[in-house]
Amino acid sequence: MKNIYLLLFGLLCVSIVNAQREFHVFPNGKPSGDGSVSNPWDLQTALSQKADQVNGGDTIWLHEGVYTGQFVSTLESTVTKSFVTVSAFNSDKVVLNGNIPNNKGYVLEVRGKQVIFKDFEVTCLGDFSRDSTDGNFKGITGINHISGEDCQFINLKIHNMPGSGMGSWKLTGGSKIEGCMIYNNGYMSKSRGSGVGLYVQNQTEKIREITNNIIFNNYYKGVEIWSATSGSKFEFVKNVQMADNAVFNNGSPSKTFKGNVIIASDDNEGINVAKNITLKNNVLYHNIDFEDKNNFGDGTSLNLGWNRNAPVKNVVIENNLIVGKNNGLNILFAESLTFKNNIIYTGNVHLYPYALENHKNWNFDYNTYYTRRSDGFRVLKHKDYRMADWQKNFQLDANSTWSLIKNADFKPYENIVAYDNRQGTYKVVLMNKNTIEVAVDFSRYLLKKGMAYKIYDAENPNKVILSGSLNESGQINFPLGLTELEYPLHNDVAQKTPTNFGVFIIEFQSGEASTGTRTFFKRLIGWLGF
Repeated sequence: MKNIYLLLFGLLCVSIVNAQREFHVFPNGKPSGDGSVSNPWDLQTALSQKADQVNGGDTIWLHEGVYTGQFVSTLESTVTKSFVTVSAFNSDKVVLNGNIPNNKGYVLEVRGKQVIFKDFEVTCLGDFSRDSTDGNFKGITGINHISGEDCQFINLKIHNMPGSGMGSWKLTGGSKIEGCMIYNNGYMSKSRGSGVGLYVQNQTEKIREITNNIIFNNYYKGVEIWSATSGSKFEFVKNVQMADNAVFNNGSPSKTFKGNVIIASDDNEGINVAKNITLKNNVLYHNIDFEDKNNFGDGTSLNLGWNRNAPVKNVVIENNLIVGKNNGLNILFAESLTFKNNIIYTGNVHLYPYALENHKNWNFDYNTYYTRRSDGFRVLKHKDYRMADWQKNFQLDANSTWSLIKNADFKPYENIVAYDNRQGTYKVVLMNKNTIEVAVDFSRYLLKKGMAYKIYDAENPNKVILSGSLNESGQINFPLGLTELEYPLHNDVAQKTPTNFGVFIIEFQSGEASTGTRTFFKRLIGWLGF
């Protein structure tokens, strides 16, 4: 009987090896390589493989080192529901560096469907200009996802680009951006900061997912779900889900806070409208002072609508924390809008008069508002409304509450989200007016007592700020009072968040993964009695 099992096991091994191949890339690899460990490819050769050589189920491993160049991926899977994976090998530190003389305008351009890119950095190393008026300036985007549906970008660090962090355009529906850090991208143009963290579109009926990312301190906006094009004659700003992200202090390096998130279209013909877009459980934050001394000035965290002829449609905003300055929440044009269970801190809620033309199609309720003024609902060039008048005149927010920021008794805010693709790792967002140290209870996550952990501040993600082991209570203290002297920012031009707010990453020591080829074989061999 065991001989039969051995035969079946051998056939299964052959099947898996044929279906799931592994290839290797090293910084000193060559175009003449065959993708083996002993004869590896260079990166561009690996990214240029046809589907008859690399296809769904296959993995291209990037080994430790700096890959300098500007690369184009034409990889694609032709196997239904199966992906080509391009990933750092094990825990190797892999960096794609786009700072080269022959500038193509991107570090990595992606053209091809069903490819997963994960666990590496995209950046520009060394010296480069961030001033567009400088004759040596070269605008470079981190990742330019031109075409190819159903791609995934997971656990990438996209930073320090003299351009946008990432653009994923209209021909890339069904794609997912998850667990990434996108920060300090952009440059100074003549009049303002330019370069966004993440710019997405979608012309398909497939849902695009933006999940559990940290996007901050980009020179212009954080996330643009948007098109500046007019006269396109078709829709391509639609079907987007954005959940569990922390998006904060965008615009800070250019000294003016800009929109953390904008959902809109500038199509004057009203055909290409932003629609079927959902924001849930996100944190959108700009530096504020709870004592109401420095909450003035421009600082939009969420902007809905841009052109009166293209109002947003079927947009759902639920369970978000939205913190900004005078116009933290900015509603310009919205045909149909659900806005529920959100917490808002702002000078005023800003609305254009035309935005309220369709307020009977709005569903606002169970929100908590904190504003700098008692008449905190401002219809621009028309009237400022107190909460009771807002409810009465527009039949909105029947079960919502309101308080002045300076008098409010704030409840501490805590948002913890596990990374799906990083075992034992969590994103932790905290906001607390009254303390500079916050105890977070991890007992709910069934972690073992004594597990070692490391805590990183997202604003300087390469430095461990605390380490220890999990005690019996499961509680870990996080420091909100991080000063720039002790824990400097990733650069010297952005603003550090104040002691009321912090975004952290905590990593617990993990054991062997429960999935994967090697573990599968170990279990199978054990089952066969070996």
